[in-house]
Amino acid sequence: MKNLQVLWRLICYRPILYSAATILWILNVLTPLPMGLLVQHYLNELARTQQLTSGLQRLNWLALALILGSGLCALSSGVLGRLLRFSVAQLLRRNLLQRVLEQPGASAFSHTLGETLSRFRSDVEQFDRAVDWSIDAVGHILFALLALIVLLKVSVLVTVLIYLPLAGVVATTQAMYARLQRFRKSSRQASGNVASALGEIFGTVQAIQLARAEQAVVEHVRTLNKRRRVAMLKDRVVEQLVNSTVGNITGLGTGFVLMLVAQSLHTFQLGIGDLALFLYYLPFVADFSKFTGTFMAHLAQTRISHQRLLAISQGMSEGKLVEYHPLYLSSSLPEPHLEQARPDNGLQELSATNLTYRYPESGRGIDGINLRVRRGSITVITGRVASGKTTLLRVLLGLLPREVGEISWNGQKVHDPASFFVPPRSAYTAQIPHLFSATLKENILLDQPETQEALQAAVHAAVMEQDVEMLEHGLETTVGARGVKLSGGQVQRAAAARMFARSADLLVFDDLSSALDVTTEQQLWERLLARQSEEHPLTCLLVSHRRSVLQRADHILVLNEGRVEASGTAADLLLTSSEFRAIWSSETEEASVHKGDTV
Repeated sequence: MKNLQVLWRLICYRPILYSAATILWILNVLTPLPMGLLVQHYLNELARTQQLTSGLQRLNWLALALILGSGLCALSSGVLGRLLRFSVAQLLRRNLLQRVLEQPGASAFSHTLGETLSRFRSDVEQFDRAVDWSIDAVGHILFALLALIVLLKVSVLVTVLIYLPLAGVVATTQAMYARLQRFRKSSRQASGNVASALGEIFGTVQAIQLARAEQAVVEHVRTLNKRRRVAMLKDRVVEQLVNSTVGNITGLGTGFVLMLVAQSLHTFQLGIGDLALFLYYLPFVADFSKFTGTFMAHLAQTRISHQRLLAISQGMSEGKLVEYHPLYLSSSLPEPHLEQARPDNGLQELSATNLTYRYPESGRGIDGINLRVRRGSITVITGRVASGKTTLLRVLLGLLPREVGEISWNGQKVHDPASFFVPPRSAYTAQIPHLFSATLKENILLDQPETQEALQAAVHAAVMEQDVEMLEHGLETTVGARGVKLSGGQVQRAAAARMFARSADLLVFDDLSSALDVTTEQQLWERLLARQSEEHPLTCLLVSHRRSVLQRADHILVLNEGRVEASGTAADLLLTSSEFRAIWSSETEEASVHKGDTV
């Protein structure tokens, strides 16, 4: 889909709004046409009568009415144009965000977060400005064509001279087209690099402080800013060079026409009103010439923004980028659809065969993993650091795209794990949980309807009731970005409460107890086991190396370099697997204490 086709699709997204804004703007832009004819008739009549007649006074009132009407149309068109720009921008951002959410969670962003946000902001704005400027273009083109017809009736030669600079404007813009694109691309890339670096710095402040690398980081940011300044300066210089060249061509052409008309007034046989008509239209025609060059330059830069938006969408079709969806700008959001558990599809057995995934950057990952989780069982995945434990969970849940392998739920193949493994089928707590800058209650419930009994049960199961009492506003306490106001253990237990609030068939933990002390972990498991019943047995799949967890497990998978080295119960593995014995012996009570709840 070409750049102009994308713009047309965006224009058609709000056809009534666009049409209303365009019509009002056209009425405003075309006001100089009748105004020029009034001036022509007024001066010609005044030269003939040599006095202010009643007819001329009526022309004065008519001119005032045109001016007031033009101002009202411009104001109304501006308001509608702003609403149109906002709608177009939010449609693009909505479709881009949907594409991000459709990707496997662990690889949703093809670029850094800072670079992605930069493109969501700056490159989308390039499009909404282009749509807005297209309204200006329609008005300017109509005025130029109608003015051409009027002026040709007065003098063909002078009209040709007035419109001649337009050819120079188009030629100049075309000559600079490649440079405009190249420098805009470099400018956007440099800005994205700065945004990316700042995002990474803000997310790793403690690591930078511990490494005493503050000065090096500051120098790195300075270097990136210098490169951005140079790139943006080149981009702006080329843009202003085009604009100034266009303006100079238009100005020189205007001056030439004025000199020629003044010296040859009698040759052209123009009356004083005819001359005034040319002089009145001249600035507007010159403005059209200048606008044409600027708009063409903007379209060249918009093409770069189009390519950059497609680049962060990871294979998103161009049609999807401008696909129409409601935005609910003035209406209530629809109620979220919460899938209800189906008794006939409750978990009986989850199996995975030959699961394989390798990270493109390193080639590491998992290879040929077979897994089976039965209803009411606790299955533990364990292994040393970088053995593939977290990767296995992510591939199973669809957070990473599997290269090979099959996943089945009760014997039925799961084709899209990312959309399948959600409540009420399964709930997941990541190794590093994500909390939002909202209240603790909002972080636990998210899209769930608020039920006081269920909320309190989830908090109790996560061993958080005492923590909630100590918080300033209890569950209504705002926890800050990423739960910064909570300790590491509180963050993990808040994420666990979020999982428990969903009453899922399968609970998936990725090293949940890594930030919990021994006593808290013991309480959590006791409360979890107490919640189960014959109708709702506890089914867990988790990553852990804790002895207390391994002892509870019905089945253990021992991973080593992305493969299953051994499997069985803890008692069996202690006898048969040297790898498991090494993991078992490395987990001491002292290590458990050091990983306790700390702020």
